[in-house]
Formats: sequence, C-alpha cells, structure tokens
Amino acid sequence: MSIWLDQSSRILVQGITGSEGTKHTRRMAASGSSIVAGVTPGKGGQTVDAGVGDPIPVFDSVGEARAATGADVSVVFVPPRFALGAVDEAIDAQVPLVVVITEGVPVLDTARFFRRAADSGTTRIIGPNCPGIISPGRSNAGIIPATVTGPGPIGLVSKSGTLTYQMMHELRDLGFSSCVGIGGDPIIGTTHIDALQAFQDDPQTQAIVMIGEIGGDAEERAAAYIAENITKPVAGYVAGFTAPEGKTMGHAGAIVSGSSGTAVAKAEALTAAGVAVGKTPSETARLIRELVAG
Repeated sequence: MSIWLDQSSRILVQGITGSEGTKHTRRMAASGSSIVAGVTPGKGGQTVDAGVGDPIPVFDSVGEARAATGADVSVVFVPPRFALGAVDEAIDAQVPLVVVITEGVPVLDTARFFRRAADSGTTRIIGPNCPGIISPGRSNAGIIPATVTGPGPIGLVSKSGTLTYQMMHELRDLGFSSCVGIGGDPIIGTTHIDALQAFQDDPQTQAIVMIGEIGGDAEERAAAYIAENITKPVAGYVAGFTAPEGKTMGHAGAIVSGSSGTAVAKAEALTAAGVAVGKTPSETARLIRELVAG
C-alpha cells in the first residue's frame, strides 16, 4: 500500500503550460503517473504533449478539469502571486489532495488557503515549497526523481527536498511505501505528525524515517506524538547543527532564535521519544536498516 497517492490517482497540473509545469508533467508521466488534465486560465482547449500516451487536455479551471476527467490530485506549478487563487480554486472543486510545489508563497496566503482547506473537510494540502509525494512504482506527484528508488517497506517524511532524495538513494535496496516532502516554510499543510500517523496506519510500512531541520518546534511536537502514538520503529535526522544563530538557512522556516529551534534540542527530544537519531543522513540510513532487521 501507500499513503495518499497510488496507481489509481488521477493527477491534474495547475500551470501545466508554463516551463516548469510542462517539464515536470513530462517527468511525472514518464514515471507512470496518470496525468489526466492541465489547468491554465485562458488556455482551455489546448493540449500538452507529455511524451507518453495521448496529449493532455488543458482546461480554464480546476472545476472544469475535475468534472471532465475525475482528477483527484492537483499539483500546483504557478508563480507565488497566483498560488492563493490556484489553491482556493482546487479547494472549491473539492480536490482531495493538493500538492503545492511553488516556492516563495507569502506566509499570509498560505495561512489563508490552509484554513480554507481545513474548514473544507475534503482537501489535504502538501506544501508549499515542497518536492511533493511519490509512492514508488505507483505514482509521483511533484518533482521527486522517480528513478532513485523502488517500492518497499520504508515510509519517509521530510522537510528537505534534497535530503529526501538522498535518503531515497541511501535506502534504495530496501525501497519505500511512500516518500512525502512536506516543505520547510513557517506554515505548511501536511505535517510530520500527519505523515507519521498515516505510515503507522499503513500495513506495508514497517519503519519510518523522519527528516527535520532547524527552526520552529515541529520536530519537538512530532517527538511527543511519536512517544504517545507510534509503535513502528522510527529513525530521524535533523539538518542544521552548524547553522549560525539568527540567520535564515535555505527554507523560510529554518531560522534559529536563541535556544529555540536548534538541531540539538530537536535531536534530544526525538531521542527521548525513542527515535534513533543519526548524526548524518548515512548514519540515519544505517540505523533504519538495523531497526528493520530487528
């Protein structure tokens, strides 16, 4: 099995006619994802050649695309200033899963569409500023390389895109049920906790890798949740041990202020919750191998 995305998922791409939308649509289609529609306002009636199968029809709105194709996943490749409108449109169309790849979305806009999604009771948001989600061998929604790994018993949730890819490579011989890049902005939709519980409930997932980074308290909250709710083995890695205080590092949320949000504090909280914490991604991969082996 997998979480949130599988071979039956029907994906539409918002912003499909832009350079990034077209490029990654072709990558997703080449990996076996079912891309059934694209959306670009004003370009309805056009098609996009994904290089696999029939050309993909383009619609003016998500509502039209969903009604015509039964799409149940949207991947958002639009400029930051259009992200709020694009996600709101997907929520209004009751798309169950919306993956927001866009980087640089204003935090207030994210807060607005996150609240609308939560109030809708139907739409899950992954991101923004994230690589998306892949269930290897089944479907890929986003920009995660599909050739890095295959299906297997490990679940992965990560704030960092590049560390997602590295961990997939490190554990490619074991494989993954699903890999979820949740993004590192100050406000995101799906959290570590959401993914941890989904992996806990997934019978294929035998062990979980959680990757965090400096800033905020998401990892500390995840540690508390693991201690109370997760029975499967978990290994973790926290990026940013050498980050200078007060300096934003990469993601907008990756900033340390005083003693708050440090990698050391997060690693200590995870260790106290029974998580095997590695000092490097490679050590974390070794730890999860040991946990799977029993």
